[in-house]
Amino acid sequence: MTQGTLGFGCMRLPVRDGVYDDIDLDLFERMVDLFLERGYTYFDTSYVYHNGKSENALRKALVERHPRDSFTVATKLPTWLVDSEEAPKRYFDEQRAKLGVDYVDYYLLHTLRVGLYDSAMVPFHVFEAMQAEKEAGRIRNLGFSFHDDPATLDRILTDHPEVDFVQIILNYYDWDSLWINSRECYETIRKHGKKVVVMEPVKGGLLADPPAPRALAKMRAMHPDWSPASWAIRFAAGMDGVLVVLSGMSTLEQVEDNTASMRQARPLTNEERDLCFECAREVRESGPVGTADFGRFAGIGGRGNLAAGMADAYNSSVIQSSRGLFAAEQNYYRNQLIHAGLPERPWLPDVVRDAEGNDVTELMKNAEDWLLGHMI
Repeated sequence: MTQGTLGFGCMRLPVRDGVYDDIDLDLFERMVDLFLERGYTYFDTSYVYHNGKSENALRKALVERHPRDSFTVATKLPTWLVDSEEAPKRYFDEQRAKLGVDYVDYYLLHTLRVGLYDSAMVPFHVFEAMQAEKEAGRIRNLGFSFHDDPATLDRILTDHPEVDFVQIILNYYDWDSLWINSRECYETIRKHGKKVVVMEPVKGGLLADPPAPRALAKMRAMHPDWSPASWAIRFAAGMDGVLVVLSGMSTLEQVEDNTASMRQARPLTNEERDLCFECAREVRESGPVGTADFGRFAGIGGRGNLAAGMADAYNSSVIQSSRGLFAAEQNYYRNQLIHAGLPERPWLPDVVRDAEGNDVTELMKNAEDWLLGHMI
């Protein structure tokens, strides 16, 4: 069984005065140096992080200050901007220049989902263009990040067996969530024999301080020296086939904690995993739907599990947004509407009842309004 290593995610870099694109380069350099000093080498960025400033910052903090063979760089093609067959190479060349590298160790097609795949990746032959860059030696490993359902993931991997890895959200909270569905996505990737890169192991920060006092007390009693974030990172890193677990870090203290946790990491025991799932249930129960069981919402409007997924996604999104965190569920509602053949507008019946006959109209209308209003 392989044990994943730690990757430095460059989406939440330290900034000055809360300005997202004013990166604190001095602090970032110290964080990079400590990360490398602790024996870790994988840095993940993209064309759009920090309003397009992340790749330049990584060049200054890492590439211009350390030998090229001492680190690996991952970055991502902005797939939603691709509007021609020439666009992928144009963006790729721009990214190499911003990073100051001749080749990219891990290159990803960013945030693939059914709409983008069918409207841009297939007609503009994006996979083929990037495979040509790999064959020319300018890409060492080719993959994609993914935000959709397991069936779409299976379709893409069947169409493109040439890819080396897939990056997915994987954490104990989303392991069996109805839309993100980390477990089935992970199993699909492994079925195709590909490596897994883990993003959001701490669910954007939620699992660093989860609203689950009962489960947290048990976690502290079992391992007093483990932080809540380290529980989450250990859960993801212990999966077979995981290449790297990304953690977006904004402080030196986070670098210290995450690297220390990974050095001591080992696959969790069944008891430890069960405690993680207990924590996830308690967090879900703290949300506006007040439950971790969304089965009673299935079948509403004759749309299978769509309403159940809406309730789950809305519940999780409100928990996160109320704590100032980004909710990844926002990436999924458009996909679900496409899969259901529905337009991007309200579709619920005027009166909504769950499987027990309870009137849940207000709750479900709130969920629908929130998801439509925050859809990406």
